Amino acid sequence: MGQKLTSRNKFIYAIGQMGWSALINIVNLQLVYFYIPTTDSNIPEYIPQITLLLVFNTVALLAASGRLFDAITDPLIAMWSDNHTGSSGRRTPFMKYGALPAAICCCLLFVPIVDTVSYWNVLWLFLIQIGFYFSLTVYVTPYFALLPEMGRTNEDRLSLSLWISITYALGMVLASQVPALASVFEGLEPQLAIRYAVMILGFLSFLAMLVPAFFLNEKSVVHQYQKQPKLTIWETLSITFRNRHFKYYVVADFAYFCGLTITLTGFLYYITVLLELEETASTSLLPLIVVLSFVIYPFVSRLAHTFGKKLLVVIAFFWLVAVFGLIYFLGNLPLSAWNQAYILVVLMSIPIAFLGVLPNAILGDIAVHSARSTGVNNEGMYFAARTLLQKFGQTFGIILFASLTLLGKDIGNDFGIRMSGVVGALLCAIAGIYFLGYDESKVLEYE
Repeated sequence: MGQKLTSRNKFIYAIGQMGWSALINIVNLQLVYFYIPTTDSNIPEYIPQITLLLVFNTVALLAASGRLFDAITDPLIAMWSDNHTGSSGRRTPFMKYGALPAAICCCLLFVPIVDTVSYWNVLWLFLIQIGFYFSLTVYVTPYFALLPEMGRTNEDRLSLSLWISITYALGMVLASQVPALASVFEGLEPQLAIRYAVMILGFLSFLAMLVPAFFLNEKSVVHQYQKQPKLTIWETLSITFRNRHFKYYVVADFAYFCGLTITLTGFLYYITVLLELEETASTSLLPLIVVLSFVIYPFVSRLAHTFGKKLLVVIAFFWLVAVFGLIYFLGNLPLSAWNQAYILVVLMSIPIAFLGVLPNAILGDIAVHSARSTGVNNEGMYFAARTLLQKFGQTFGIILFASLTLLGKDIGNDFGIRMSGVVGALLCAIAGIYFLGYDESKVLEYE
């Protein structure tokens, strides 16, 4: 049995989340805006803006193709991590190898190899995107598998989830500073300034990812389960997806991340197109969501103990339905542009706070319940399956948003941008309805 979980161990563990959160949010917030630039951004086009079936553009097709590779690699990394028997633990050895290539590939996504519109840039983006998500999987899947292994009880898992939700939010703040950091490089072309900003933030993210990989003593903090025979990938996948509690969780999680990614990808467009503010406005508005979420975080654990995690998650999903629906009306409300922006971020911060903490704790509950009821410790596979479906959700969200830009993405021609909020709202409604089937009391019966 591992040592008691200390605040120091929680802090070391959580810092890694800030690093990979910054990388993934740089891609979510900046990549589509970089390669499908508005007419006012002064960013040149690098990839052919072709469409397929009048719906899918190049960025959408690139996002979809990259996830096919993840369908193979995510379960493989999880199985290798679950079955690893190294002297330093099952998880941290993988994290050490995933951090550097993930940071490098994130930066290279913003460095097209041809300085004009070219299909070579499409091929380059495809290959680097595969490298980015594979490296991220090598780090993130073992990282998340540590959560139920370090958390002995429901309280420990909820506490760890709170810590990593804070650092995930800090990573988002770091990612949102790309426009502000780019503005420091005054006199450079916009695409070069963005590139340098991403490189600086990518390096800081890499350093943060190294902290738990090298300074968390995995052997001393995780549960020591009884030895078990190594399972094949099909055996562990079968156990994971036969779990009905996990099915309700992962479908709702997929729909939520799809809707959330649509709105995060569209955030710069909401600011510059619908509200007609400067790009740098996002560097204060996104951090405001985080600051307000921090204020709410202390109440999340208390409310979860009183009402249970499931009820709070369902309410948060339906709250987002209303918030994302509001996006359709941005710029047309009888308020100043800044006041509309503040209303949007304030209303978003409340459900984001709950959904930043509770889902990770719930999945930890499911993984622990599965281990105790089946005798098979395949925590890595649960988090790999969640990460895979989460990435599919994020990718589908990028595909939907990129496709919606064909309906209008510029000032005066913005219907596609407005509809992104409606689509995001519908997806959150699906998440809320489906998650009603989750049986929380059954999952916690071993506590």
